[in-house]
Amino acid sequence: MQAPERVTATEAAIGLLRNLKQRHGALIFFQSGGCCDGSAPMCYPAGEFTLGDTDVHLGELDGVPFYIGADQYEYWKHTQLIIDVVNGNGGMFSLENGSGKRFLTRSRLFTDEEYDALPQLASR
Repeated sequence: MQAPERVTATEAAIGLLRNLKQRHGALIFFQSGGCCDGSAPMCYPAGEFTLGDTDVHLGELDGVPFYIGADQYEYWKHTQLIIDVVNGNGGMFSLENGSGKRFLTRSRLFTDEEYDALPQLASR
C-alpha cells in the first residue's frame, strides 16, 4: 500500500492558497496549537515565521510547506489533516485575514493499514 498524505487540501483551499501565492509570493503553513488564533492552520509569507527545532514537516500543499509543532504532531499523528476554506475572518496573523474566507483544519483517522504505511517523521 502506498502511504497516504499526512496533509491534504480541498479545491477551495488550493484556490485561496494560489491567490495568496500570487499576491505574496512564497508561503509557509503552520498548524497552530492554540493561543491567540486557536487551533488553526496559519499561512505566512516564507521567511516571516520562524520554525523551531521540534517543528515537524507534514507535507506540501500546492508546493507550500506545511509544518506542525511536535506536541501537536503527537496529538494528530493518527489523523490526516484536511485543509479547507469556510466563510469568516482568518486568524489575525494569517494571510487570508480580511478576504472573507478562512482556512480550517478538518481531520480523519487513518485506518490501521494506512497508519502502518506512513513513514515516521522527525522534527526538523
